[in-house]
Amino acid sequence: MTFKNIAAGICGLLFLQTGFAQTKLKTGEWRGALKTKSGTEIPFNFEVNNTGGKQQLAIINGAEHFKVTDIATKGDSVFIHMPLFNSEFKLKLNGDSLNGNWVRHLADNDLLVPFSATPNTSWRFFKNPEKPAFNIGGRWSAVFGEGEGRDTTIGEFKQDGDKLTGTFLTTTGDYRYLEGSVSGNKLYLSTFDGGHAYTFTATISDDKTITDGKFFAGYSSMQSWSAVRDENAKLPDAYSLTSLKPGYKKLAFSFKDLDGKTVSLDDARFKDKVVIVQILGSWCPNCMDETAYMVNYYKKYHNKGVEVIGLAYERTTDFEKSKKALQQVKDRFKVTYPLLITGYTSDKKQTAQSLPMLSKVVGFPTTIIIDKSGDVQKIHTGFSGPGTGEHYTEFISEFEKLTDDLLAAPPAP
Repeated sequence: MTFKNIAAGICGLLFLQTGFAQTKLKTGEWRGALKTKSGTEIPFNFEVNNTGGKQQLAIINGAEHFKVTDIATKGDSVFIHMPLFNSEFKLKLNGDSLNGNWVRHLADNDLLVPFSATPNTSWRFFKNPEKPAFNIGGRWSAVFGEGEGRDTTIGEFKQDGDKLTGTFLTTTGDYRYLEGSVSGNKLYLSTFDGGHAYTFTATISDDKTITDGKFFAGYSSMQSWSAVRDENAKLPDAYSLTSLKPGYKKLAFSFKDLDGKTVSLDDARFKDKVVIVQILGSWCPNCMDETAYMVNYYKKYHNKGVEVIGLAYERTTDFEKSKKALQQVKDRFKVTYPLLITGYTSDKKQTAQSLPMLSKVVGFPTTIIIDKSGDVQKIHTGFSGPGTGEHYTEFISEFEKLTDDLLAAPPAP
């Protein structure tokens, strides 16, 4: 080998090493911010760490640390693939900071949302917030939107100094882990997990009234909201929103699993079993919260005579695309019960058409509880996940008590 070739090889090696160093993210806590069409930020914090020589992220929303392990670099480019919800970040490293886009892969196109992030930054909305004028910890009746689109929800907040956490509960689920600040008489909350990308702002008029609220979702959605303190606020019973049509007692379907095998409730494995049918979508964060619970529920109850089936309604009717999305769900949560590809989209009318014995489908997830005789006993709309605290534990207690009662009852003759 000539000196010229040796020198070229050394330069090439140095170039590769330099390129690698340039794309190594600083460890520690970062502040990231998506920028909406209106210019409003959706901020969140994340932590970069090295595990086994490989960089990983943990996105921080309140008590949740959402792990992201698929990070690739090339030159000064950084690609972060979110483990769920079919989205990714395509970024450039400028010095120590990141700039680029969060890319949501939708059914027909890609949506690009501008994104930037800086290291060594633990604050979310304000480095030095004003002293809070009020403490809004507690339960609130919150109204989003106006007219026919008006939706009454429940806000539950915990405030420690200027730090604010909490969530909103709705009839179809919760807004998961929200985190932010109270600065002066202003409220700020946000969350990001690859599916949800939300910022909430509002004015705290007094310790019983929140006004002038704005709810920013994704790149372009904005909705008004307001709230009044109400420790007795309640939502409709989640078991009352969906039912079978008159004349029906049973559920019937036949869909393919991820291996292409047709699965039906008439299959022998479901005979004389308590069966839980989970209507879900890989795009739905509340469905993922329910799946995380259902995996552990299945481990606890399977040997006692319980079966679980997931019916997936994706953004596309394409089998292979749906299979790819659901395989990520299966791998992420280590799902051992069948996940079926219905071939119908997440449009609620289409979902109802695929199960014509249901009166309607109000939201995702919807959970159908079937007794040993194959009769539908209850239908639960939505899911209050771990971000709702006591509501999550109350659901588990109630749901497992129902399961125990159905297991104790003999099949009808």
